[in-house]
Amino acid sequence: MQALTKKPRTDNGLVTLSFKVRPENAERIRKYVERIEPSQNDEAAITLEDFFSKHFPGQTEAAVYLRGLRSRENLSQTRLAELTGIPQRHISEMENGKRSIGKERAKLLAKILHTDYRAFL
Repeated sequence: MQALTKKPRTDNGLVTLSFKVRPENAERIRKYVERIEPSQNDEAAITLEDFFSKHFPGQTEAAVYLRGLRSRENLSQTRLAELTGIPQRHISEMENGKRSIGKERAKLLAKILHTDYRAFL
């Protein structure tokens, strides 16, 4: 018998999160969330698409994501190429939105960059 699935309940497009943190970090995390997450009445709220078009004009989300994850892992394009077997030139083209990543390459990159491959698709 299949279990019924439901989408998480949302409030005006917002999702409630609940997680445990160390007491000494609680206030710092609360302040961070207040800075990045506008209140419901905040007229300055923008969509993800608007954010990308404003801060990364002409770039795809997958390209920005790839560049950011590579940077997070402190890898050069050359080193990422060595680890994945994808030519460095292709990685550069993917980061610049000139080459699509594709499912198989997304899986290779996700394994090395410790993320879900679907973020690149």
